[in-house]
Amino acid sequence: MWNRFATPTGMDRRHFMSHMAGASALMGSSLAMGHSLSLHADEMKKNNKSAILLWMGGGPATIDLWDLKPGTTNGGPFKPIATSGSAQICEHLPLMAKQMHNMAIVRSMSTREADHNRGRYYMHTGFVPDPNIEHPSYGSVIAHELMGQREGLTIPPFVSVGGASEGPGFLGMAWAPFSVSNNGRVRDLGSPDSLDQQRLMQRMAALNMIETGFNNQKRGSAGEDHRKILGKTLDIMTSKQMEAFKVDKEPAEVRERYGRGFGEGCLLARRLVEAGVPFVEVDLGGWDMHQNIHTTLSTTKLPELDKAMSALMEDLTQRGLLENTVVIWMGEFGRTPRINGDAGRDHWARAWSTVVGGGGIKGGIAVGATNEDGTEIASEPYSSEDLMASVCKALGISLETTFQSRSGRPMKIANGGKIITELFA
Repeated sequence: MWNRFATPTGMDRRHFMSHMAGASALMGSSLAMGHSLSLHADEMKKNNKSAILLWMGGGPATIDLWDLKPGTTNGGPFKPIATSGSAQICEHLPLMAKQMHNMAIVRSMSTREADHNRGRYYMHTGFVPDPNIEHPSYGSVIAHELMGQREGLTIPPFVSVGGASEGPGFLGMAWAPFSVSNNGRVRDLGSPDSLDQQRLMQRMAALNMIETGFNNQKRGSAGEDHRKILGKTLDIMTSKQMEAFKVDKEPAEVRERYGRGFGEGCLLARRLVEAGVPFVEVDLGGWDMHQNIHTTLSTTKLPELDKAMSALMEDLTQRGLLENTVVIWMGEFGRTPRINGDAGRDHWARAWSTVVGGGGIKGGIAVGATNEDGTEIASEPYSSEDLMASVCKALGISLETTFQSRSGRPMKIANGGKIITELFA
């Protein structure tokens, strides 16, 4: 089993070591804080699924991507095109149009947080921010629940690619995201390749000699605990599974098909789920477009998204991974149907879209609808909790699972959200 440590963005070496100490403590106690109270352990052992979250930081204008309103004042200049499914999408997503038979658009998302930080937290956790409790993110919850059937995994079960994710909350630092750049380099701590194998082993041998002398003086348990933590660090740095992070090992034509930047992150996500990582989040920020939105979308953001996301879906399908991999595309909210005076769109949480697929989710459909000009939901509204509950169902995670916060408060997975039944055949 993986040694249960992770490196959140911005963590320095001292915090990294304290994080490792927390992970070591978690290994030693099945009753650690936040331990799942699920009664479905036998079922979970058979679960080999994973999830990839494509996070669109800033709030994408889903009215311009997945739920166009041509011919209306709010519609903008983009035209809808046919797809391999039943729903139309933006003309600037032609490659994704060929993959939509595997994806479902949830067009009736209606949430209540239109502030970036609050919306980000809510969409990552299913809970609104609360000063008295820190809730765990999608990645932490899913890694926690799926780790039981990853006995051979020696690399972290929750990897954040290209940007920071939300943290593990009351589940503890053992379930924090291991943060890497799009090309797989470990953020803040340098690359695993920064030391060659011989130099690394020489340094570890020297440190071992020093610590052995210290521990022989019977100065308490701190020295021995530190030795264990370093051992765990060495395990991950020398694990053969770290090869999964080496995107540059892919053939040039594959890397070109995905593209650089976000494309590399999507390619890395595919490599990580192939290696057995339960949860990968890939960040594509820059969607907060209050000005000149349609020029920016058509020339930069949508071509980058289209190339990378379509390549990911194509690869997951061809490699037989899509059946066991849930892909989620979302941001913290949508953008206003009304185009503002600066040719941009502002924050809008009342009516917007997310996209999901894989893991048994029914593809090729649009679930729910907005009204003619995109200002309101015209069908049953769905929340962050509902989306998260549906992802858990697709991953085989019981919605009866309950966690316990540090204060002893029971917290139901997905905050008790309801399953979006149209997503499942």
